[in-house]
Amino acid sequence: MKVNVRYFASLREALGEGETVELEEGADLAVLRRRLAARGGRHGEALAPGRAVRGAVDRVMAAPDAPLRDGAEVAFFPPVTGG
Repeated sequence: MKVNVRYFASLREALGEGETVELEEGADLAVLRRRLAARGGRHGEALAPGRAVRGAVDRVMAAPDAPLRDGAEVAFFPPVTGG
């Protein structure tokens, strides 16, 4: 299956606007993040385990175990703080 990944805020600055990623059926948000981080380089740094990164699937905030479907839009972004 293919999912459309979009990056926002500092992740967009590091990784660009987004990309299409092919995954095995049954993959979830955590699998996608690990796959991207395993590329190393900027992806490895920006999406490393322990880095504060939020995810959304089809414009809804999602937990790491959120299932993905073919054609899903996945967004990764840093947590937002207000003041």
